[in-house]
Amino acid sequence: MSNKAEVVIIDGEKIVCNRLKRIFSKEGYEVVAFLGGQEALKYITFNHPAIVLLDLKLPDIDGLEILEKIKSISPETEVIIMTGYASIETAVEAIKKAAFHYLTKPLKLEELKLLVKKAEEKISLQEENRRLKEAIARYTFVDLVGKSLKMQKIYKLIMKVSQVDCNVLIQGESGTGKELVARAIHYNSPRKNGPFVPFNCGAFTEELIASELFGYEKGAFTGTYRTKIGLLEAANGGTVFLDEVSEMSLPMQVKLLRAIQEKKVLRVGGINPINLDIRIIAATNKNLRKLISKGEFREDLFYRLNVVFINLPPLRERKEDIPLLIQHFLNKYNAIWGKNIKGVSKKALECLLKYPFPSNLRELENIIERAIALAEGEEIGIEELPSDIYEFQIETRGLPSSSLAEHEKYCIQKALEATGYNKTKAAKLLGFSRITLWRKMRKYGL
Repeated sequence: MSNKAEVVIIDGEKIVCNRLKRIFSKEGYEVVAFLGGQEALKYITFNHPAIVLLDLKLPDIDGLEILEKIKSISPETEVIIMTGYASIETAVEAIKKAAFHYLTKPLKLEELKLLVKKAEEKISLQEENRRLKEAIARYTFVDLVGKSLKMQKIYKLIMKVSQVDCNVLIQGESGTGKELVARAIHYNSPRKNGPFVPFNCGAFTEELIASELFGYEKGAFTGTYRTKIGLLEAANGGTVFLDEVSEMSLPMQVKLLRAIQEKKVLRVGGINPINLDIRIIAATNKNLRKLISKGEFREDLFYRLNVVFINLPPLRERKEDIPLLIQHFLNKYNAIWGKNIKGVSKKALECLLKYPFPSNLRELENIIERAIALAEGEEIGIEELPSDIYEFQIETRGLPSSSLAEHEKYCIQKALEATGYNKTKAAKLLGFSRITLWRKMRKYGL
């Protein structure tokens, strides 16, 4: 398979499409050609090619409009404009809309080849810089904040397990920082220079999980114009983080188990297994042993994943860390928002310390980010906190403490009311994924 970038050609003239496709295929690129803009946009939405050669004069949609949509769908895609109707105005407009370059027809093939090569080099450099920045960040313990005894034990466990190349299972409620722990393990391990590839098992259908994890060969099913490398294969030399692994279907669990046992992966539609050199860190907010007893999770896969087990405490069980976490988020969002908020008032801190935080760290971070955005002085007061937090103090004062489930249901209800039952906005407010919110609404009958 070619290691070169994918090139998409969009031109209303079939003879131009065929000619360019033939030329760049010979150069080693994966090439897909389209005569119309609408069909090309559908393809780009799902495939995010590296380079697009775009004619401005198309039968179904204006070329500049397509350029704008491509950069919106796939900002990293470089677009080279080709047109036989050149003008200074369209050239300036194309560059304003972030086109990589602008060529007039008839095309000079050597010039076009050189531009495609330069676009490919730019993409490679950007990817290298991104990886370098990520590697520099290292996710040591910068984002894992806490001095509580429970967190000190977690830190020690991270340092131990990072030096041993074994699979890890992290259990904790939603928002407790499972991915932060996974990244800390990876960036303190011998695999730190390899990729860290996260994947949410609860965000895709079974068919999409198969194609995302294992990849597929060109022509494996309808609409597959090119070979796709799966995430397991892409993570070779590094770590795969499987979040919400409990949401994976039983048939998919069998496929994952086989890949772990054999250290090989077979792309959908493929016949040649590909060797894997990866570490798997899985995470769940459920008790997998209970799921095993119900026949909902495979015991053999559990033991393959659960070589080392890390149980993350919820925020309500380490409330002594809340002041430290508040300061951490203040520093982070002061820099982002250009503010200089120095702390929180005594009443606001009392409210936050009494609140159960059903969405844990994610919810606290969201609260502080919102408060900094709204604050006008140097201190976050109770008026900058979401109303449901203050109302929670009033409604629960003097009453027997209710269960966490009741607190969670209450917070979800308030978030839905505050957003006019807009599930996307409510999920963001709560720090949930939209799928997680949907499941919890069904659970609580909301």
